[in-house]
Amino acid sequence: MNDAPFSVRVNLCRELALRIQLGETLLYSLLRLAKCLDRRDTRLAAFDPQAVQRILLISSTALGDAVLSTAAMAAIRQRYPRARITALIHAPYVELFSRLPELDRAIAYRRGYQGFWPLALSLRRERPDLALILHGNEPQATPLAYLSGARFIFKLPNTSRFRFLLTNAEPIVTWAAFRHGMEQRLCVAALAGAETHGVRMHLPITADARQAVDDFLCQRGVAANVPLIGLQSGASSRSRMWPEVHFTELAAAILARHPTARFVLTGSPAEAAYCDRIAHKIGATALVTAGAIPIEHLPALVHKLTLLVTGDTGTLHVAVAVGTPIVGLFAVSDPRASGPVYDLERHVIIHRPCDKNIGTKSNDPTCIARIGVDEVLAAVETILTREIKNG
Repeated sequence: MNDAPFSVRVNLCRELALRIQLGETLLYSLLRLAKCLDRRDTRLAAFDPQAVQRILLISSTALGDAVLSTAAMAAIRQRYPRARITALIHAPYVELFSRLPELDRAIAYRRGYQGFWPLALSLRRERPDLALILHGNEPQATPLAYLSGARFIFKLPNTSRFRFLLTNAEPIVTWAAFRHGMEQRLCVAALAGAETHGVRMHLPITADARQAVDDFLCQRGVAANVPLIGLQSGASSRSRMWPEVHFTELAAAILARHPTARFVLTGSPAEAAYCDRIAHKIGATALVTAGAIPIEHLPALVHKLTLLVTGDTGTLHVAVAVGTPIVGLFAVSDPRASGPVYDLERHVIIHRPCDKNIGTKSNDPTCIARIGVDEVLAAVETILTREIKNG
């Protein structure tokens, strides 16, 4: 398709969009009919936590979204210690979340309608009594929860066109009701009777993962007890990405003060080439782990770092979950909604609100580029001084 003339590609995209729209309309009509014929009492008043034996949790979007959901997963497991809990997770992260002790099984979600009906059948085999949509792609998430056969379905916000399938269809609650993404997920867990006070995100770090990361670093000449600084340069959009040249200048400034420091460039396999380019400019003190370690070892790697310099990305939330200090760089997104939500004294957040109408999915890096290297260096020094002092 990429080799076709532009006009042909536009027409193909329009045709695909029309097919998707028609498919969603048909799905909506079918589920409207199914709901009318459904004789089960799905009202909140009929919900009995004591009768719940099987639970479906849906957190099928990006890595950071799923990490934020781990707090709610922990709360649900605490409330339902003997239930079988299955989670629907975006396919690239299934191996990571399969290791969560709160889950009995993780099932892969592939975006959009790819494999929609076979996936619905697979979820139905789990026979859940209860489904919680912690953070899912719509318009697929709510229909999948209903097609799983779950009698009770909770979701917040509850504003999608498929809200008629929810147990909590009323009152309508929008995103404006929540200060932070983790709070939103915990509110969903609370609807199912979970206690959410003081609950934190959780990513397990196994002994095997620790050893694998230690071996990886040792093979690349990283000595023990040196400052190990993570650089997360990639993000879901360029508007969240601190410029490449800023990262290289930051590394040079850090090395001038801490000659033994080493740099670890984290990221997804798709970001490996970009990380390689930055590492080449930094020099021999930098190594790239993007695409070089499996996703299930990421928590162990991030936990090994002295600190992480990062934009608003999934790796940021991994760092918060495993207790690694961050220097968080924000412009188009609000750190009060998507930054660290606890242990705030351990992290340094630099926020330069954008004065342009640039969305979080924009490829315009103008605003985040305004965060200066000197300011980030000062934040790094603050954390390094504290961490070195504390040993």
